[in-house]
Parts: sequence; C-alpha cells; structure tokens
Amino acid sequence: MHGLHLIAELYDCRCEARFLDDVATLQETCLAVCSTPGLTPVAQAFHQFGSAREPAGATGAVILAESHLAVHTWPEVRAVTLDLYVCNFSQDNSAAARLACDRLIRAFAPCRVVQRELARGVPDAAAAPGRVGGSE
Repeated sequence: MHGLHLIAELYDCRCEARFLDDVATLQETCLAVCSTPGLTPVAQAFHQFGSAREPAGATGAVILAESHLAVHTWPEVRAVTLDLYVCNFSQDNSAAARLACDRLIRAFAPCRVVQRELARGVPDAAAAPGRVGGSE
C-alpha cells in the first residue's frame, strides 16, 4: 500500500486544442508519458465526449503495474485534472511518477497549476491512537 499519489489541476492550458478534445491524442500522450520514465501500462480505457464534429473533452485511465493514471479534460474552460498513484512495494517508483506527471503538465502547458502530493500507506502521525482509517 505504500506509495505516492500525485494530484494536479491544470488551468488555462495553452496546448493545441487536440490535447484537450481528441481522445486519441490524450491516449497517445498518456501512454507515452507513462512508458518513458519506466512505469508499466497493463490496460487502458479512454472515452471521447461529444462527437467527432463537436468534441467536448475526453477522459482516460491507464492501469499501471505500479497502480494508475487518470486524466480528464474540459476543453470549454481549457482545464485538465490528473491523478497518478504509484505503489512502492518492490521498488520506489516516486521519481518515475513525478517525471510522468511533470511531462503531462508540460504537454498541456497550463498557465496555473494546483498540485498535491500524498504519501499513501503511511499512517498519519497526528491520528488519535486506535483511529487510523476512521472505522471502528
């Protein structure tokens, strides 16, 4: 369960429109940025919203041997959300995840980025004793 979860919101993206409204471009970009730093795609699902004449964004998920990447685009507001989680069970994949995330962000060329990192599988040191996970 130990791993790194990267989440990003990209605003006012200056990329070519096809990166935001063409599912084939989104798929190609996601697979390329995952494979390059050494992450291992094992499955994928992508969906085009709207129609071929009037695309309205795309969404996609790449299942990685290390965990997953999910990307959603909103061309009408030139925005994108990214969610990349890698497990660090047999090796530390954090550097590969950060590189893939950085490459995706560069591909969309946002004017503003809100990015968060979350260490997964590390119990919160501030949690009350016996209250990790919130269920009893």
